[in-house]
Amino acid sequence: MELILKKDVANLGFQDDVVAVKNGYGRNFLIPHGYAILATSSAKKVLAETLKQRAYKEEKIIKEAQAIADAIKALEIKIKAKVGTGDKLFGSVSNADVAEAIAKSGTEIDKKFITVLGGLVKRLGKYDAKVRLHREVIIELPFDVIGEAKPAKAAKEAKPAKEVKATKEEAKPVKEAKPAKKKLNLLKNLLRRKKLRKPNKLSSRNKQYFVKT
Repeated sequence: MELILKKDVANLGFQDDVVAVKNGYGRNFLIPHGYAILATSSAKKVLAETLKQRAYKEEKIIKEAQAIADAIKALEIKIKAKVGTGDKLFGSVSNADVAEAIAKSGTEIDKKFITVLGGLVKRLGKYDAKVRLHREVIIELPFDVIGEAKPAKAAKEAKPAKEVKATKEEAKPVKEAKPAKKKLNLLKNLLRRKKLRKPNKLSSRNKQYFVKT
């Protein structure tokens, strides 16, 4: 069935686009939730008149969208992800990750207008995403999925150097030297004692005197 979108719908189209969808999707979801109306002949005529009146404004919008597209194409998108064994990722990379990577350059694009070709990315490598900036401005944006650098192991803290034990000689307190006067007095006392211990030598005359008497 053919529908005219009244709102932007992710992976389907923008407001006022004429799209073909399955009957169940259109009747059970899009029309009841106000996302679209049936594309009858009368509805198409009204749409054509509306678009004609909006032509000038639309041209300006397209130019702005094209300028954004050119800026995005010049980017080198690299998305870091945690890696397990080999090139397999922990988790996956989605359109939200691509939108976040683009936002880092200063241009914000709603993730619903980004489609990762091939579905969720689960391995390292080069991929492409389709970015819809306008119904007439759609680009393919290449991006790389690279592994996150593993944090370097913290260097072991250096152990404090062991204190050098003082040698016995250094540990012993230095004895104070005795004053010189004390040494002299000791020497004098020693000499006196030696003199007292020696017997008095008598002269030859005294010896004779003692014999005669």
